[in-house]
Amino acid sequence: PWVHIIHGKGSGALRQAVRGALSDHPMISSYRAGDPSEGGEGVTVAKLVAR
Repeated sequence: PWVHIIHGKGSGALRQAVRGALSDHPMISSYRAGDPSEGGEGVTVAKLVAR
């Protein structure tokens, strides 16, 4: 399963904080910037670890 985290485009501070937290989280297997149709750089899409 995937989750979409909407942090907006702005200065990028919140985007960096979100992605930093995701990079260390044990329940996240990967993450990426949203596609243009998903909101682009204003969204981070994270893949949850399968249980």
